[in-house]
Amino acid sequence: MDNNKNKGKFFKYIIYWTPIKLARSNYVFRILVDVLAYIFYTLYRKNKTFYFQGTRFPYFYHPYNRTVASERIVEIPLAKSILDYYKQQGKKILEVGNVLAHYFPVNHDVLDKYEKAPGVINEDVQDVKFQKKYDLIISISTMEHVGWTYGEKKDPGKFLRGIANLKKHLAKNGTMMVTFPLFYRGDLSKLIINRKMPFIHEYFMKRVSFLNEWGEVNLGKAIKGAAYDTYFANANILYIGFYSRSKPIFASGKLKLKSPKLNFLHRIQGSYRLVKAFFEDL
Repeated sequence: MDNNKNKGKFFKYIIYWTPIKLARSNYVFRILVDVLAYIFYTLYRKNKTFYFQGTRFPYFYHPYNRTVASERIVEIPLAKSILDYYKQQGKKILEVGNVLAHYFPVNHDVLDKYEKAPGVINEDVQDVKFQKKYDLIISISTMEHVGWTYGEKKDPGKFLRGIANLKKHLAKNGTMMVTFPLFYRGDLSKLIINRKMPFIHEYFMKRVSFLNEWGEVNLGKAIKGAAYDTYFANANILYIGFYSRSKPIFASGKLKLKSPKLNFLHRIQGSYRLVKAFFEDL
């Protein structure tokens, strides 16, 4: 019986990784896989949901950046819900890393050292100085690249300096939310395991299936998870850190997470960016 289960898992593993590896090596095949995967998920898995801190969210399917195959499938619903809450309150918001604009129209401040786009502030996160304080600072799978990738000189301490600088720009009762894949960087993983991260509240999501389904786990289970881009493509464990000078973000009762509604226009904009990125890579 166990041998049959192992054979079944191995067979699924081969079926899962073969198109992914082909897509990573061939532009045409990448577009084909992206389109077919997007159609499959939107038609046959559109009602699938996940839970985070007791709240149910829909998985996020979007053609840009392969959300159906990465941690974006859960990051975006969480980030968008929190963003909408603060926006409705008329709060000042800063996003570190130009991510959400690829999926939704945004009107908050965006800091991104490298990505050139209208309204994006191209400065370094550890040095930037703003003339105002923010009620919400949010960063989606960006801070793990600081001092590590995108041509930056390896500087492990830059992550902590960047977070420290962002904290200086939080309003009195401001909140910071930072997500990134666990085990993407050894030094950050060590900080998490040793409980040395500069956040007050920490949460973990674990990928649990080849169909990119996720569930919330504790630290003990998170650190036993697979390394980045090994068993499953991209993140296998997602870290979600909150820093808040007020009561715990979920215990306060002030933040009511709501599932974001994604309209047709947003999806068309994402499809355009996907095609544009494809031709830019050729």
